[in-house]
Amino acid sequence: MAEEAPEDGGTRTLPSLRRLSRALPFGRTHGRLGASSSGRPVVSALCSQESVDPQKTAFLLRKAWTLYSVTPLYRFRRARLRDYARLLSAFIAAERHRGLAVAVGAEMDIAVRLSSLAELRGTDLDQAALLVQLSSRSRASSRSSEDKPVWSGWFCSMFGDDLSENIPEDFTSLPLFLSHGAESYTALVGSWFQKTFDCCFRRLAISPQNLSWMVAMWAGCGLDTAASAVELVFSVPRLAQPLDIFYAIHPEDAKALWDTVQKTPGEITQEEVDVFMDCLYAHFHRHFKIHLSAAKLVKVSTAIASAHCDGIVKILHSQYLPGVLMLLTELAISQIQ
Repeated sequence: MAEEAPEDGGTRTLPSLRRLSRALPFGRTHGRLGASSSGRPVVSALCSQESVDPQKTAFLLRKAWTLYSVTPLYRFRRARLRDYARLLSAFIAAERHRGLAVAVGAEMDIAVRLSSLAELRGTDLDQAALLVQLSSRSRASSRSSEDKPVWSGWFCSMFGDDLSENIPEDFTSLPLFLSHGAESYTALVGSWFQKTFDCCFRRLAISPQNLSWMVAMWAGCGLDTAASAVELVFSVPRLAQPLDIFYAIHPEDAKALWDTVQKTPGEITQEEVDVFMDCLYAHFHRHFKIHLSAAKLVKVSTAIASAHCDGIVKILHSQYLPGVLMLLTELAISQIQ
């Protein structure tokens, strides 16, 4: 296992995050999102969570976040965030300069800030979210000049009890990681966390089945303000030229359809999701004579959030932020286990 964060900022070799896929040796081995036709309880946070301060989480909204699953961090200490920021900053500088010595605490082009987001947690077993921010400053700029944000990422666990209640004491469970910015910075930050806390990052894709669950759940959530259309994007396979089909549904029609499909408020089943999607497919076929079931669902968009099969998510409404993160946390845990 990894030791405490090293006290130097020496140069390290950067591995590719795409090759990191170790399995977690402990924890349960089942997932819940769309895994069976049995009823799945839906926590109240799925559709609304008034306790989240919109002002403190506004910077998380309307950005395209790339998703990763992360195995538990070994010997991570929340009280050492300042030390970790200095060490990560030195590591990034050393990697960028490819071997030139960089003293910890020296003036650097990239500044690192680590902070906790206490509001983003579902239960007492969840760890508070951890925000990592990188900003740059020109060497010619004065110390009083404002840093320019260049990259951000955050670790999160929202109702992640399946994992957090089954890990040893020295481990910290933050299974979902979201990044926004250049992939080169994501690779550097991921590499440092992996080496320092013996964890593993892995890109988190979203299957068509899970996209179906998301659009059904989000379409069923009401908004006080005017909502945008529910949009589905399908990719048609085995064609010489790529072909995407865009399907837009009025939000009130989508919600009305879901309300007729859902049998028990507060519970969603795979059967209900299947019926919801089959109704949409049948309506499209009636008008355009195209079988969408033969195409691949690659993206869904609602007034709540949008999600792409490549694991890119944009959260649009702070009221539903915890519910979206709950679904993504479940996907991350299922990939780890």
